[in-house]
Amino acid sequence: MISCLRRGPALVAFAAFLAFPPAAGAQSPPPAASPPTPPALVWKTGAEARAIERRIDALLARMTLAEKVGQLNLTGRGDGFDPNWIVTGRTGAVMNFTEPAEVRRLHDLVARSRLRIPLIIGLDAINGFATYFPQPIGQAATFNPRLIELASYWSAREARAAGVNWTFAPMVDMTRDARWGRVMEGAGEDVHLASVVAAARVAGYHRGGLATTAKHFIGYGEAEGGRDYDSVWIPVSRLWDYHMPAFRAAFDAGAFSVMTSLSAMNGIASTADRTLLTDVLKRRLRFRGFVVSDFDSVREIIAHGMARDPAEAARKAFLAGVDMDMMSALYDRYLAAEVTAGRIPRTALDEAVRRVLRVKFHMGLFEETPSDPAHAGRDMATPDARADALTVARESIVLLRNDRGLLPLQPSVRSIAVIGGLATHQQDWQYSDNAGLPRVRPARLTDELARLLGPDVAITAAPGLATHCNLAAGDTAGAVRTAEAADLVVVMLGEDCEQIGEGTSRAHLDLPAVQQALLDALIATGKPVVVILHTSRPFVLTRFIERVPAVLQAFHLGTESRTALAEVIAGRVNPSGKLPMTFPRATGQVPISYDRLPTGRPRTSNARYETGYLDEQLDPLFPFGYGLSYSRFTLDRLALDSRDVPLTGTIAGTMRLAHASGPAGSEVVQVYVRQRVGSRSRPVLQLKFFEKVALEPGAERQVRFSIPVRNLGFHYDQGRLRVEPGTYDIMAGTDSRPHLIATVEVRAAR
Repeated sequence: MISCLRRGPALVAFAAFLAFPPAAGAQSPPPAASPPTPPALVWKTGAEARAIERRIDALLARMTLAEKVGQLNLTGRGDGFDPNWIVTGRTGAVMNFTEPAEVRRLHDLVARSRLRIPLIIGLDAINGFATYFPQPIGQAATFNPRLIELASYWSAREARAAGVNWTFAPMVDMTRDARWGRVMEGAGEDVHLASVVAAARVAGYHRGGLATTAKHFIGYGEAEGGRDYDSVWIPVSRLWDYHMPAFRAAFDAGAFSVMTSLSAMNGIASTADRTLLTDVLKRRLRFRGFVVSDFDSVREIIAHGMARDPAEAARKAFLAGVDMDMMSALYDRYLAAEVTAGRIPRTALDEAVRRVLRVKFHMGLFEETPSDPAHAGRDMATPDARADALTVARESIVLLRNDRGLLPLQPSVRSIAVIGGLATHQQDWQYSDNAGLPRVRPARLTDELARLLGPDVAITAAPGLATHCNLAAGDTAGAVRTAEAADLVVVMLGEDCEQIGEGTSRAHLDLPAVQQALLDALIATGKPVVVILHTSRPFVLTRFIERVPAVLQAFHLGTESRTALAEVIAGRVNPSGKLPMTFPRATGQVPISYDRLPTGRPRTSNARYETGYLDEQLDPLFPFGYGLSYSRFTLDRLALDSRDVPLTGTIAGTMRLAHASGPAGSEVVQVYVRQRVGSRSRPVLQLKFFEKVALEPGAERQVRFSIPVRNLGFHYDQGRLRVEPGTYDIMAGTDSRPHLIATVEVRAAR
């Protein structure tokens, strides 16, 4: 989805309009005296749900055709927005309004409308509003659902204080292709991890008061060549086994809406795919909320070659099951005429409007009292939010390499050169341009290292590159001089600015040439170099990984990023993050994942006629689930409760995790499963359980796991689940190279 925060004449006129008081006689709701704690959002059940359906019936009976169509029209702040659409009922939802005073005036406009149906007010709020948390891929690296829920809670709480009540998150797209720019918004390559993350994020947003949108339905992350918006080709069995579980986890957690994909799957534009949106989502999965298109994707049905003109595009999207049109305005222009002409049944229109109204009633919007915008700042960038942002950032950092224990810094290090525009730049983080809201300015890495290490360690700095965007060469010679004068070098490289997020696909996953040249020059000084990778996806590190002693992976850690990094470097925090995606040795290995299918000619040597490459190893550089610590842990004594389990049963067992050396720390215990023989080829291993365990020095803990046998099943091409009896290997470890193995027999019911 593309944000629309542009300014122009129409927006200037709108800003002036917002300054006007409500019209005489308008019953604008009085503002709350202070920002209330937002109610946790849940789907009502039983008598409450039935009462809501009766209220919807009554409201539908009062609505005109134009007002019904208006509920399905999502427009937003930017050029061309007309406030009178709210007054006349031509829009039921808006997006990208982030300034509390503007949001408050939206409520005043609703009060002037005939039926006073409240607005859904949407925003991405992917990983923060005033306080920024790590990107979702970084949150997934914590392997800690409690912290992931907490990050979404604060993102929601702050956005809710500004008046936003709906987020276009979580993105639950699965991907194994790091070339795809939207890797940053998801949870990586693994189905189980992504499902846990999806549920945690939905729960956090709802606890903070924001309704959620599970997106993008479905398969968006498998774009051909990693090219954003490109076509995807997914067999039905793979759709259900790989792409559907995270969506189902989001639905089970109570997601209120679903956003369509921008791509076409198997030759059908997702926004026009009735099989997916109606037959699967609404009927088979019994989804109760509404479906919203992605930004302008209704119009893009024309570009996909599935509609001749805008009217046909609107009709096809609607009949496919898209209830709300985001920003194309095609529903607003054509839907009423399509209904009048009989090409769209009135019952279908009422059903779509019912879904939108159902969400509004279950959110409690009809009873809500808008808060006073003057108090919005009280709930933003609070000490509690920033403390939690720091906690999440700490656990998001992945230690990839630490040769000879270079980190944490030893007392012998008396001077440090900090290199890179990303390390020396001070970023402003602020969603809204309202000067009255808190303005968060994160600390510089240099300042945080100086604070933690004290006056006895000299900290010097040089950007080395032209800007923090890292796209142009800078004063390399000056950076080298700074490095030569220090005992140790910390360099921060990666991607920032317009290099991350939607529309930022890469053909090459190596460091950009100017960054690699700078790093080569720093390595040539002979000083030990610590590399901080500030990226939103896995990069190819083979050009330097063996030439530097320490590497930290930081997936854009947010407001408290530099503090968390400095704490890890200084040894105040023991890193515990794990990779949610495989790191390839070469871009040519992509897409790559740990849970691949076996082949008839597995790689057992360097023989020509085995699966592999002529010019590269088959194995990745760093596997899924990998991450080092300053501590050493041992994992042993894997024992199953039973080695004979029925199809309807649960595989359960224990293992011992012990702290062997080093400071207190945390390790992620991971349990994988492999079906030895099945009716079709099954992955070499699949993650089915994980738990992050904190241990003091010398301590140990018995870790217990349970895996329902049903979770070992797979889908046939017709989308039917099959769970097969047979022999299964249960494997445990601390990454996707497990070293403990036990075997269980799953038997059919007697």
